[in-house]
Amino acid sequence: MRGIMIQGTSSDVGKSMICTAFCRIFSDEGFEVAPFKSQNMSNNSYVTILGEEIGRAQGVQAEAARVLATVDMNPILLKPESGMKSQVILFGKKLETMDGMDYRAQFYEKGLKAIDQALANLAQDFTHLVIEGAGSPAEVNLNDREIVNMTVAKRANVPVILVADIERGGVFASIIGTLALIPEKQRVKGLIINKFRGDVQLFEEGIRFLESYTGIPVLGVIPHMDRHEIEQEDSLGVQAVQQISRVEHAIELVVCKHPYMSNFTDIEPFLKEPDITIRWAETVADIGHPDILLLPGTKSTIADLRYWKQQKLGAKLSELYGDTWIVGLCGGFQLFAETLTDSQGYDGTAVENEEGFSLIPSMHVEFQKQKMVRRQRGTVKFEHAEVEVAGYEIHHGKVTASAYPLMHCGDIGEGYFHNRLLGTHLHGFFQDLHCRTAFLAPIRRQKNLPIPSPEAVKDPFDRWAGHVKSHLDWEKVIEIMEADQ
Repeated sequence: MRGIMIQGTSSDVGKSMICTAFCRIFSDEGFEVAPFKSQNMSNNSYVTILGEEIGRAQGVQAEAARVLATVDMNPILLKPESGMKSQVILFGKKLETMDGMDYRAQFYEKGLKAIDQALANLAQDFTHLVIEGAGSPAEVNLNDREIVNMTVAKRANVPVILVADIERGGVFASIIGTLALIPEKQRVKGLIINKFRGDVQLFEEGIRFLESYTGIPVLGVIPHMDRHEIEQEDSLGVQAVQQISRVEHAIELVVCKHPYMSNFTDIEPFLKEPDITIRWAETVADIGHPDILLLPGTKSTIADLRYWKQQKLGAKLSELYGDTWIVGLCGGFQLFAETLTDSQGYDGTAVENEEGFSLIPSMHVEFQKQKMVRRQRGTVKFEHAEVEVAGYEIHHGKVTASAYPLMHCGDIGEGYFHNRLLGTHLHGFFQDLHCRTAFLAPIRRQKNLPIPSPEAVKDPFDRWAGHVKSHLDWEKVIEIMEADQ
């Protein structure tokens, strides 16, 4: 099995996005390609069709590669919790919760075996891999037991392309410093400069310097794309999920920023709508009187509920109810209940009877040991538009059935929808363009905004892959990947 590995000079240089583009380009060219990341750390997980958790980025990359996501594409997922601990998800299932020192000391050998097993499994179904590294490969204090960068490149026997973010500044020092510190430097066969703004001709001297100084070819300089419309995963991307619309009478969407917020990628689809302004509210005073108030998912529902109680969010919700569209996703939806019970502390805060915001009559939440993890598909109706929607559930809280279900998944009702109050456990609910358009249609009509046709939108994977490929020496990338290692 052939492959190529994308490593970065630091976190958030665009490794995931470059891998996503490579997956789509290889798929377009007829390769049987799959994404792979040995270990991911993120609370934004992706649920496979078998109800298993992997990193969100690998799920998105599998979609770009036009293949079904499996646990072999991300065998180890770390989901951070409070107190410097993380849930260890091994092949899609929770193994245990560990702190950083215990994980480093006790999990190393088990992690290597998992990586080898996953690579062997993928080799049965695919001929090529696009492998993503994590953070920086130059963390000298961790390299003796790392399982995410050069260790993986060596075990998979693949060449490495090093990506640097020029937008951060210091691109020459970051590349040269990284190369000076990483083990197995000889595996780095190419460099990519990412997120470039301005005239690329002004960087030609920089390219010549890097190639002369390092002896490694610069494969491309990728211009920054403001609206790539592909979900981000890294927590540094939260700040990017906001925008100011230049459209007159634009829709204002305010997102409550929980202290323990998770799955912020559920808001990203709204970035694709140029007539929506998106901003975050950390306090009730920040909310104002928006068209849409969205409460996203949370890693600790009861802890975030108590935070917003101190902020007196309940009174604000009562003030907005019936006028503003109030949307709750997963844990944000559970905040609408009359009561929440977590006698064993599965949500992180043991409590017998915590009063919720009581927006939904007779709704109660009970947190259970067994996490609900499943993909879900159903139909939802907004005014006269009925659309199919798909996504995934991942939560400990079990919610009583409501009199006004949002959608029907077979014979089962899910969520709540009545009088501009909408709640669902479904992550990815607004990812579907037809669903998002149907939801926004009554708001646009009220504000005299045009309603776009969903059919007119180009596939974001194709657009992003075309953008990246057009600025790369793609023949050189193939040459590097196919060379004998």
